Amino acid sequence: MTLAAVLLFSADVDWRAYGGDSGGSRHSTASQITHANVGRLQIAWRIKTKDMYRPKDGRPSALETTPLYVDGVLYLTSALGRVIAADPATGAERWSYDPKVDPSKGYGDFTNRGVSYHASGLIVGVSVDARMFALDAKNGKRKWEVNLREGLRIAPRGFADYEQTSPPCVIGDIVVVGSAVADNGATDMPSGEVRGFDVKTGRKLWTWDPAPGTRMGGANAWSIITGDESTGMVYVPTGSASPDYYGGERVGKDAFANSVVALDSRTGKVVWHFRTVYHDLWDYDVASPPALVKAGGRDAVAVGSKTGHLFFLERATGKPIFGVEDRPVPASDAEGERASPVQPFPVKPPSLVPHKVEIRAECAELTKGLRNEGAFTPPSVRGTLVVPGNIGGLHWGGVAFDTGSGLLVAPANHLPALVKLIPRAQLGEARRADRMDMEFAPQRGTPYGMARTFLLGPDGQPCHTGTTSTLSAVDTATGDIKWQVPLGGPINLGGPITTAGGLTFIGASVDGYVRAFETRTGEEVWKFKLPASARSTPMTYVHRGKQFVVISSGGHNERFGPLGDEVLGFALPD
Repeated sequence: MTLAAVLLFSADVDWRAYGGDSGGSRHSTASQITHANVGRLQIAWRIKTKDMYRPKDGRPSALETTPLYVDGVLYLTSALGRVIAADPATGAERWSYDPKVDPSKGYGDFTNRGVSYHASGLIVGVSVDARMFALDAKNGKRKWEVNLREGLRIAPRGFADYEQTSPPCVIGDIVVVGSAVADNGATDMPSGEVRGFDVKTGRKLWTWDPAPGTRMGGANAWSIITGDESTGMVYVPTGSASPDYYGGERVGKDAFANSVVALDSRTGKVVWHFRTVYHDLWDYDVASPPALVKAGGRDAVAVGSKTGHLFFLERATGKPIFGVEDRPVPASDAEGERASPVQPFPVKPPSLVPHKVEIRAECAELTKGLRNEGAFTPPSVRGTLVVPGNIGGLHWGGVAFDTGSGLLVAPANHLPALVKLIPRAQLGEARRADRMDMEFAPQRGTPYGMARTFLLGPDGQPCHTGTTSTLSAVDTATGDIKWQVPLGGPINLGGPITTAGGLTFIGASVDGYVRAFETRTGEEVWKFKLPASARSTPMTYVHRGKQFVVISSGGHNERFGPLGDEVLGFALPD
């Protein structure tokens, strides 16, 4: 081996943003781990964050962090938002910063997905109680902090109505941050402003409101915002307007909900936007982080939706690259509701999930009388089978773009949900009579409350036949699906990464395995049983000539297996 080859092999390879880079490609140039040797991967180190919270009532905290590796240091977060700097070779802690979140306040989505980095040596983090702060990357000392609850068009009524769960986007000297707004409480849930701040001082520079001039809340960006350093544009994925399952009070006023919105990061001005769902009635957020890719020979943004659709848009204009058609969908039978008569469907690729499913005989009685008319069947008083259910489709796990093969790899769920609109006067009685462990919500300001649950049979298995969870690869040159394989278990939450070694790594599945697939073929070539399932996205880096693959093992839900608080690093043996 030549000296140049040795130096190349030994060079560090960073992971400088949640998605690997500011554009969210989730691709690494690391190539040491390959199809030939991935079977030899073993645990190199373990970090116990020691920050798990289990309330008597409500959801426990969830470890979902994706670490960063920058200039020889690993940066990660605990479920409670403690920021930890660690040795990348051993996992030993170098420093930590505790934002001192009060875990007893009650949170809907009780997690923290990581931090961001600025080249001046700042770590920018958020806490679930809606604060954002900057730390000195060398020692963890706080430089500034802002309270993101202040200055909203609609302030939160309850403490748990407004949160921060995802790391912000750092682009140039600006940090752009969204928010997590609780679902289904009322028509006037907190407003979903996206804001830009000076990364060095914390001074607010601009505010963009996704529902200007309305009394509507939500439409917030709770997932990952991605940015294009070459143009200064940020791509904002927005969620549904509030509440999710009844829109009679917001007909024609959904504004920028369920869209990807291109903003100028310097001013907050809208450059273009593309709506993935018209008048959302299904909680079909754009939960998947936009990814900057090449598609059809053009600079593009890949946008996944909970619908199971994947859209490829021109990066500068938002125009579809492979075509989009408005197709007829079922009408609503709920009084006061006017569902959109059409919805947007990409011509290519086809949906990554089926929009109509066959029900197993064991579930025939359970699903009797439900509306089941395929894609976009509106919620109803008699109950609706919604496919895919409220977790998606394509979810916050996002996609990965392998630059070598031109393949975009995406996990998706096929699990249907049962959704019922409940006349307000009957809501209390429906709660008391529930035998299905339904999730209820009031949807104040509308005639209906709601109840929903995953559609599982008496045996605990999904009610539909066929695959429940898949990993797919889409050829970005043509828009065709190259391959699709099962991804263990009825649910996956978490994303993939790809590497120059030709591999795709993903945990995500409730069966508790982290897996490696050959990116070009979809062949599974390695798997490892984690202490708890990985409701998280992995990352990889090369430190002093050695490639590591890192994933958080926190568990999905106690219904599906144990919870955990560990971050695990894998490497080849010396």
